[in-house]
Amino acid sequence: MSRGGTTTRRERLRAETAAEIKEVALALMASGGPDAITLRAIAREMGMTANAIYGYFATRDELVTALVHDVYTALADAVDTAWESTSGADPATRIRGWAHAFRGWGLANPQGFRLIYGDPVPGYRAPEGGAAPDAAHRVCTGLAGLAASAWPHARHLYAGSEFQWSDFDPGLLDKVRPAFPDLPPAGVALALRIWAHLHGLVSLEIYGHMRPQTLSPDKLFHEELTQLLRAWAIAP
Repeated sequence: MSRGGTTTRRERLRAETAAEIKEVALALMASGGPDAITLRAIAREMGMTANAIYGYFATRDELVTALVHDVYTALADAVDTAWESTSGADPATRIRGWAHAFRGWGLANPQGFRLIYGDPVPGYRAPEGGAAPDAAHRVCTGLAGLAASAWPHARHLYAGSEFQWSDFDPGLLDKVRPAFPDLPPAGVALALRIWAHLHGLVSLEIYGHMRPQTLSPDKLFHEELTQLLRAWAIAP
């Protein structure tokens, strides 16, 4: 950063090159799977020397960490925006908004979705605390928000629930309980059920398993949401 807080031309060029490296990495993953993400392969695609690319990312794992951080943050931004834009709306509208934002982002960014939720990069070791802890926190909190919206309508369905706090990962509870202190253990289970439904359908679609079965995957997703809302006694 130059004096006065403005970005220098050299800094801009470096940022643009780093962004291009990430784009090429995702393109290589699209064509060759996660094994294809190597610094040497990226250097070849960009017409750079291997030594030059090491000046941007010292290791393959450092690049993957940067990719996961960027991708996960973009997803968190998308679902957070959908949630905030429906503030004050009825629970069904808020849940639909979050769910459609999640699916829309995944379909628009299939390689990013596969990177954070599907195909592990062989040998990759994330830094302690994860590659994108803030984004992961925001997505988890968003899912808990969906459950909190549904809970007043769905609580009677869990009258005999045997869920205890000890049934859940402490790291998950550290994120959820401060944000939604009134949500009981069964409500956390509800959040995970919501996640399973949404993630399952979107994953099938992104991996190409849905299109051969139906010409209207968007209609199927919409209907699944409608049935979930009805099961929780939330008027669509």
